Amino acid sequence: MILRNIEILDFKNIREARIDFSEGVNCLLGMNGMGKSNLLEAIHFLSFARPFSSMPESALIRHGAESLLVKGEYLMDAGGVENISCGIARGKGKTLRRQGKEYEKISQHIGRFPLVTVSPQDSSLVTGNGEERRRLMNMVISQADGAYLSHLIAYNRALESRNRMLRAGVRDDILYESVESAMETAANAIHSTRSEWVRELSPVFASFYGEIAGNDEHASLKYNSVLNTETLREALLRKRGKDTALGYTSVGPHRDDLEMSLGHYSMRRLGSQGQIKTYTIALRLAIFEFLRKRRGLTPLLLLDDIFDKLDADRVAHIMRLVSASDSFGQIFITDTNRKHLDEIISEINGTPLLLSVENGHFTPHETH
Repeated sequence: MILRNIEILDFKNIREARIDFSEGVNCLLGMNGMGKSNLLEAIHFLSFARPFSSMPESALIRHGAESLLVKGEYLMDAGGVENISCGIARGKGKTLRRQGKEYEKISQHIGRFPLVTVSPQDSSLVTGNGEERRRLMNMVISQADGAYLSHLIAYNRALESRNRMLRAGVRDDILYESVESAMETAANAIHSTRSEWVRELSPVFASFYGEIAGNDEHASLKYNSVLNTETLREALLRKRGKDTALGYTSVGPHRDDLEMSLGHYSMRRLGSQGQIKTYTIALRLAIFEFLRKRRGLTPLLLLDDIFDKLDADRVAHIMRLVSASDSFGQIFITDTNRKHLDEIISEINGTPLLLSVENGHFTPHETH
């Protein structure tokens, strides 16, 4: 899948832009705060109709503007052309259109235009709380499996019903059993899909980590869930007294987590900055491979500031991986250093694009 071009109006610091992209590598050069990452977020916005991180969607609208609009033209792997537009207007909500027709549900869009982003914020996948890692699982699996997203929505709906009952002090066992039965049906599907995802992802991830790190460190992932050892119904019954006191449900897939290790050590407790960055990049590349196989589409790959906290050898390994393999298609890379980008471009076949970014403006540069 290739993003041929993008049109942007009033997205963050980008007042107006239209950019035609290379089908291979696209490099964005500029100082911090100039708009490099904002362009990547606009591309992300076309795929997910939401920001990179948890923030009000209205915060994407340029200061002083009343609305934003992002349009993209895609060349699909099967040969067809798709046009996507997504807009937000203050006080009026969001519109998402494919081929000019608005979706009935935005969830219908998820997974049609897959992408994988590597960014400095990825360190929170290791150092942050379990919510970050659950969000990762949900976002990735939802791109590959529409049924998973349906189960997730059903589970969260039933979970909120149980939480309302707990806050209200409901004591009726029959009411709890009715809600918990719906939770369990969805939870079993979620747990099964997550477990299979981790099993499939783990060896690919470990291989990427070894290739980037160039040593014998063994990186691993483990899925921790209460459903690994008991049914959700059993767990909810066991915790009902505690949950009544807390006013919320303390056990279930919404509390699952990924355990991230290097050898016998926890990455969260003992990983260096370089190891954590290597770990998260290897994880993102494994996710890319997972989506490519499951969707039958080559996702876009966005590499935001990958040089930070990595030595030259590891960066070289990463770029050889993504530029020399037929598995990776269109790539977007940001950096503040022209020398870094020139080194990347010199190793690439085809016609890369180099854009200088300043205050939300994008200027093409000749490549050496």
